[in-house]
Amino acid sequence: MDDTQRPAIDDDAPANGGTAVAPGTVGGDIRSLRKSRGLTLQALSAEIGRSVGWLSQVERDQTAATIDDLRQLARLFDIPIGFFFRNEAASERERGLVVRSGARATLGSDEGGLTEELLSPDIAGAFEMVRSVFAPGAASSDVDARPAEDGGYVVSGRLELWIDDEKFEIGPGDSFQFIERPYRWRNPGDEPTEVIWVIAPPIY
Repeated sequence: MDDTQRPAIDDDAPANGGTAVAPGTVGGDIRSLRKSRGLTLQALSAEIGRSVGWLSQVERDQTAATIDDLRQLARLFDIPIGFFFRNEAASERERGLVVRSGARATLGSDEGGLTEELLSPDIAGAFEMVRSVFAPGAASSDVDARPAEDGGYVVSGRLELWIDDEKFEIGPGDSFQFIERPYRWRNPGDEPTEVIWVIAPPIY
């Protein structure tokens, strides 16, 4: 039986005896956005090409959505993807100035090959800093040129980076920078690759 034939799922009841949706989480945000638009699990899952079961697990924070999933949801809800990042300062004094390591939300999943953390205290400035971790063997599709300047520093691992179809092999301590040019990437190694990425103006 496919998802379109399944009986409607009770959005407010824990699935299979699991926990209820946690407030203030990525999954909880997706659920709140969906319900505020009057969409059922079935309707939203059809819009993004995912199963009802997968979406239900994401909303209950039992499964992580990939970066591509979140971009698709952000477009659908007409919000910036940065909405899903949750950088909360330890105190009011630090808000907008400091981000503690334990206060950053991680977006993405191993399934998508990329996880990211917003290092910037907010996305209201002229640039943003993102910690990107590329899974072993992961590769991106082509990223179209965008009205932004990208730069990065490789902390660990190796990364193959194509800029305008020209391939560059970069490793720990290497850095790069380009403006409004299409690119794609691949982690050719057997260990994660960590890159501190800087984007101006912010795209999240």
